[in-house]
Amino acid sequence: ASNGERNLHSCDQCGAAFTRQSSLKNHQRLHTGQNLHSCDQCGVAFTQQCDLKRHQHIHTGEKPYSCDQCGAAFTRQSDLKNHQRIHTGENLHSCDQCGAAFTHQSNLKIHQLIHTGVKPYKKPYSCDQCGKSFSQSSHLKTHQGVHTGEKPYWCEQCGETFSQRGNLKTHQRIHTGEKPHSCDLCGKTFSHSGSLAIHRRVHTGEKPYWCDQCGKHFPQRSSLKKHQRIHTGDKPYSCDLCEKTFPTPGDVKRHRRVHTGEKPYWCEQCGKTFSRSSHLKSHQRIHTGEKPYWCEQCGKMFSESGNLKNHQLIHTVTLILLS
Repeated sequence: ASNGERNLHSCDQCGAAFTRQSSLKNHQRLHTGQNLHSCDQCGVAFTQQCDLKRHQHIHTGEKPYSCDQCGAAFTRQSDLKNHQRIHTGENLHSCDQCGAAFTHQSNLKIHQLIHTGVKPYKKPYSCDQCGKSFSQSSHLKTHQGVHTGEKPYWCEQCGETFSQRGNLKTHQRIHTGEKPHSCDLCGKTFSHSGSLAIHRRVHTGEKPYWCDQCGKHFPQRSSLKKHQRIHTGDKPYSCDLCEKTFPTPGDVKRHRRVHTGEKPYWCEQCGKTFSRSSHLKSHQRIHTGEKPYWCEQCGKMFSESGNLKNHQLIHTVTLILLS
């Protein structure tokens, strides 16, 4: 073992390891509750007062640090400073193939895979049930819980169960509203680091997954798999209440709410509840007045893409009558 491994201080409650004894003591307050700083809005507790203040911006919507170049706003000053490098060009890492620039060297390396076509990671551990591969054996063991059905972690707020502790922690952010991961390019925040990584592909243009049937590219592996079922017609996931089949487990989860009546997404403005997060987002535009969809023919703006499509038929019919 290396010196770093020998000198780690481990928590006897959850196994988390730290290089400093003081960090371990600070962490253990999460288990004992001693001198914790709690949010009076949602009850989430922090060991540091400054972390609580940063968390409370979620409830207030406050983003006190804004960019004077483009107006992008951030909850943390460090995120703003990182973002401003886009405008100043300071310490940016540029792609020698297409000129795209990044604030982090690691993001440049990921982007360059678009040009090289090289897959980024070796994944030597494969699941003998479904063939999915992983970079670490521990990740494989965690994944195998999908097949065994074991879900030892449960949410005290709503009772939903999970096979991984990390998935439970991510899920709990639905209840707390916490989004600790922010994009250094536009300031958008996310509850999960993986969601941030996928979002960044909007800026980088990276679409590392492609369909060998039609050549279409996708930013996410899950999007590719879902797309491929158009070619195969495969619907491997079924509802245990009505036996209707679906191409993805997410589709089954959303469908089951038809039977259960569950509406886990609610509007903080008026209290209305929704079965899908997309329906909540669409509804919230009633309060914000946001109209992100616009007609290229006449410039009229709409709060929903469906309303834009219906509107565009006016121009299509007009062209037919004139021709």
